[in-house]
Amino acid sequence: MSHYSKIAVIGLGLVGSSLARVIKARGLAGHLVLYDNNPATRTKAQELKLGDVVAADLASAVADADLVVLAIPVGAMGAVAAELAPHLKKGAVLTDTGSTKTSVVRDIAPHLPESVVLIPSHPVAGTEYSGPESGFVSLFHDRYWIMIPDYADDASLARFRAFIEATGAVVEVMDCAYHDKVLALTSHLPHLIAYTIVGTAFDLEQDLQNDVIRFSASGFRDFTRIAASDPVMWRDVFVNNGEAVLEMLQRFNEDLSYLQRAIRYGESDKLETLFTRTRDIRARIKDAGQLDD
Repeated sequence: MSHYSKIAVIGLGLVGSSLARVIKARGLAGHLVLYDNNPATRTKAQELKLGDVVAADLASAVADADLVVLAIPVGAMGAVAAELAPHLKKGAVLTDTGSTKTSVVRDIAPHLPESVVLIPSHPVAGTEYSGPESGFVSLFHDRYWIMIPDYADDASLARFRAFIEATGAVVEVMDCAYHDKVLALTSHLPHLIAYTIVGTAFDLEQDLQNDVIRFSASGFRDFTRIAASDPVMWRDVFVNNGEAVLEMLQRFNEDLSYLQRAIRYGESDKLETLFTRTRDIRARIKDAGQLDD
């Protein structure tokens, strides 16, 4: 039984195309309409048969939709919300999949009529790949999907929670500010570090750069995988969650200075204590079911 009569998914990258696949596979919509502002992406989505209709424009995509999902870079939220707002039906639910939440609410909310229900959300799932061909049905399976309940009525929240759970995800409720701090440390800062390390490697002189590539150990390969993520999406994340990222970056820099001192002065006990503690955190992450291996 479908959860919504009509769902419109706007943005057909990894998350949007994966959501389209799971909606279709599990019958979560009576009618699934897709839209992307890139004509080539729309053509690819049609070839892949990701939805019932791939709309040619934003207005027709969201018309009469019960649920509209913005799976687009967070920097584009305001402009897209302004364009689609006049075409939303009364009682429609608007959500997003962005990795920042304070900025999304700031950019979207002013454009919405009072009759539209805003439920910001964020599926904490992804890979380094992008585009409609990169999506897959199980992307959200057993992954957390964070829901911000502050702007919606109980009935709308309960219905949307049931929809999220039907994708295979696990619902977690947070407020915007707390979400942005958590993600700054668990997602945004690691990406920033990965981009920096890979950038450092490719600023090396040519012979050394070539050997870095040839002899890449698993740790460096992991960084290159993270650093291969969508540059536009991550540019927007750092611009729109700068305060939280800078706070976590400052704390990271202080810890890095502590580690630098321990190495310089051969303080092996401090190094071993740190490495033991972080190894335990890895085990806790595994126990929480958040590892793929």
